[in-house]
Amino acid sequence: MNRSIVVSAGLVSGVLMLASAVVHADTLQTQVRREARMDMPRRGLTMAQVEKRFGAPERRLPVRGGGSRWQPPIHRWVYPGYIVYFEHKIVIHSVADAPHGERPVR
Repeated sequence: MNRSIVVSAGLVSGVLMLASAVVHADTLQTQVRREARMDMPRRGLTMAQVEKRFGAPERRLPVRGGGSRWQPPIHRWVYPGYIVYFEHKIVIHSVADAPHGERPVR
């Protein structure tokens, strides 16, 4: 195979991978900015505080983990437009637009 074709193919592949990474980073930054503007439970709140301020969740998903000290139980509560993740009974993260497998069936 001609060396210049191999080099050209490598350059094109590299440029496409870089473009993909830039688009992904921009998408992630957009998501982070969007979540910062939303009124969602913040890290450190307890389940009781979340329920008092935001009301009962639409759905409480099955608990994940909890099999050992290094795998604490993770609770997931679904609210309209976001999902709240708890480690034990404390918020560790709130995410806009729940992942596909965790969206409630309507």
